[in-house]
Amino acid sequence: MKATREFANPALKSVLKQRGFKVTWNKVTKTGTSAFGRRHFYLILLSIGNSKIHYDDQTIHLDGVYLFFANSRIPYATEIISEKQTGYSCVFTEEFIKPLERLENLQHSPLFELNSNPAFKLNKEQQKKITGFFNTMITSDKTDYLYKDDLMRTYIELIIHDALQMRPAENFKQSSSASLRIVNHFMDLLERQFPIENLNEPLKLKSAQDFASLLSIHVNYLNRAVKEVTGKSTTTIIAERITAEATTLLRYADWSISEIAYILGFEYANYFSNFFKKMTGNIPKFYRDH
Repeated sequence: MKATREFANPALKSVLKQRGFKVTWNKVTKTGTSAFGRRHFYLILLSIGNSKIHYDDQTIHLDGVYLFFANSRIPYATEIISEKQTGYSCVFTEEFIKPLERLENLQHSPLFELNSNPAFKLNKEQQKKITGFFNTMITSDKTDYLYKDDLMRTYIELIIHDALQMRPAENFKQSSSASLRIVNHFMDLLERQFPIENLNEPLKLKSAQDFASLLSIHVNYLNRAVKEVTGKSTTTIIAERITAEATTLLRYADWSISEIAYILGFEYANYFSNFFKKMTGNIPKFYRDH
């Protein structure tokens, strides 16, 4: 499915620009597939009914009650199968969520990893609890409470933590607060470079040393913190993120392979091809043809 350049609809885009957050109760009728593309916001969706989400290169069938998470890194489209579909949605920007210092950087959260399952089937107890969160958010959002944005962030955090508890415990490990802080800053700097949408703005931060210099720490300190928190090397995480962006651009953008190589910081297209084959086992043209 070829991506289209889709941004938020004008009304939602205006709200996100002014505030960075919107929560709603939804009731929609059966529809065809929406435009396929990357949105410039995070989405937490409580889906009640029968629908499909075309997510990257897979289709997720949400038949029942599901909690679904999405962000701007992965293209998706929705298709409503039920005659009447209900549920709730919460959309927010990275800037809106930043004041939540105790919440691990969203891109580093397992819920938003590229290879994670973004949909969770809920039982009746879980549905009641999550529905309660959304209803409270909607009610509170209509008030003049001075700190309601902080309240909304708290409920976002609660929903995320509920979803994290649905995942196996072995997916998590405890790390020192200092290391976690360093990694959060590193991941934030890494993610701020994506998605790439302008050929005149090639990737600038490409190595562990680049990030360490910007963070004003020794590269060995950064590498130790990243290894402690993620179990991976800094170089591996950077390479995986560049590969993920390269794969998305190869599948959905109308740029040439040489242009994609340039925008990702490779001096020559063959350097990019060698890197991409090492990371994926396939040459870039494989994703361009599938």
